[in-house]
Amino acid sequence: MEKNFVVFLSPGTLVAETTQKLIDSWDVSVALKIAKTIKERYGATPYGFYFIKRARKDDELDSKEIKRSGIYYLGGKIKTLKDIEAEKDPRNDILISNMKCNGYKKVIENNNSWRWTQPLRKEDYVLEFTPEIEAKAKETNGQEKHTEK
Repeated sequence: MEKNFVVFLSPGTLVAETTQKLIDSWDVSVALKIAKTIKERYGATPYGFYFIKRARKDDELDSKEIKRSGIYYLGGKIKTLKDIEAEKDPRNDILISNMKCNGYKKVIENNNSWRWTQPLRKEDYVLEFTPEIEAKAKETNGQEKHTEK
């Protein structure tokens, strides 16, 4: 038996918060719709997701992951080491050091809910994405409607 899942990644305290959902197929458009419904602790929303396929044989109790996609980042800005060094921001010193030590050529910085920076690998994708709060602000021209009760 094989089943497909989408795993959403949201900013966490030290590691990403994850929410896993059963999905019929590795359909990015369906995953994007689901992403807009995910809320984690402290209001964090996903910065990305990936697909996995799990399988088990009839005589096995638990399934095993047999296939995994790259990460589909929900928007964000791709930055190179040169870009980050050019910012001359002392808050980036650890990021710069980590990029040099680990040989990371690019990172993705995403702030859908909380700023989150990750290495960008060749198997990853950056999608066009408007977080719900930004979409709502655009619909209302940046102003919330307020009605007196």
